[in-house]
Amino acid sequence: MHLTLSPSDLAFREEVRAFLKSSLHAEVIRRSLTGMHPPNEDDRRWWNRVLADKGWSAPHWPIEYGGTGWSHLHTHIFEYECKLAGAPELRWQGLRLLAPVLYTYGSAQQKERYLPAILRGDEMWAQGFSEPGAGSDLAALKTKAVLDGDHYVVNGQKLWTTEGQYCEQGFFLVRTENCDRPQKGISMMIIDMKSPGITVRQIPMINGDGSTCEVFLDNVRVPCDNILGEVGNAWSQAKFLLSNERTSSADIHKARADLERIRLIASKEYKHGKPLLDDPAFICRFTGLRLEVEALEWSVLRVLHEAPSRHPIAACASVLKVRGSSLQQKLTELMVSTMGQRSLRVYSRDEAYAASSDDPLWPAHVPGVTADLMYLRACTIFGGAMEVQKNIIAKLAFGF
Repeated sequence: MHLTLSPSDLAFREEVRAFLKSSLHAEVIRRSLTGMHPPNEDDRRWWNRVLADKGWSAPHWPIEYGGTGWSHLHTHIFEYECKLAGAPELRWQGLRLLAPVLYTYGSAQQKERYLPAILRGDEMWAQGFSEPGAGSDLAALKTKAVLDGDHYVVNGQKLWTTEGQYCEQGFFLVRTENCDRPQKGISMMIIDMKSPGITVRQIPMINGDGSTCEVFLDNVRVPCDNILGEVGNAWSQAKFLLSNERTSSADIHKARADLERIRLIASKEYKHGKPLLDDPAFICRFTGLRLEVEALEWSVLRVLHEAPSRHPIAACASVLKVRGSSLQQKLTELMVSTMGQRSLRVYSRDEAYAASSDDPLWPAHVPGVTADLMYLRACTIFGGAMEVQKNIIAKLAFGF
């Protein structure tokens, strides 16, 4: 099966390519293509503003809130071309996760206050869902918010908060009341990350960086107006948000870009005096992954194009999450394998950004590859662990 682009689709793709070519700087591209986690924060905020000025920072939003009105195919083309060109990846937490909850459940005042800042990247967002002992089982969360006049007083701890050290705002799940069912009595609230009583501590990761954090909340006072939607009714909002996250976690655009990066590395690394790209064993493995990427891409496009007619959206999102996260790990495993002994060197983020492309022993395609593989060991956990996703699929799609 092949996707045939219409003349208008091709014209749109050329418009996007021309914009990317004229807007992206060489150093930004180089830092972005290393694949380090967390990415360069200054690059990402700058690129967010550039896209916002163009009106392209949130193509998946409704037009009335700053979206583009593009078709799902044009959005797919845009995001694919951005990834392939080496554009910095924008933060998911605000643009893809919180914003749909805000414009679906939020008050007029909340939309007016927060959506423009998210659109321009002026405020980055921390996601405070998982806790010690309540990771995949969000209903077991213990962070408590107690009403005190026109504020809530929040106490608890959140875990695995991605890039929380950079964030100005956060959206947190908290327990506002005890109920007979653990899913009841949970509220979603917006918390200013500079509020007194908040402590953010980075967690060292296997790749040498601290891309996730612990967040401690000690008697943090939060205005009642910061509750999103109805008090005690955040479970439906959380499921809505996680469906968006799991669909995005297929990360098909990264998978496509990784294929091209593997092809590039294989053209520069040699085996028995010939480029690895000519090796039959490599070609077989690479072709198998390319077919998996194409199959996943079609699945993503189908889910994005129309609501599934046979299965609930949550089950479809979980399928994409399972397949996409597994495929990300396979791609980085092949990428590291393709580099051979060079993959033994693990670059820190600063080392990768400062690396010289003139070094014959450590050419430009080496920095960041092994660190990316190490980071993506977690992708079958974040957004909902693999085992949990399979249970969701079994329950919602098959009634088990």
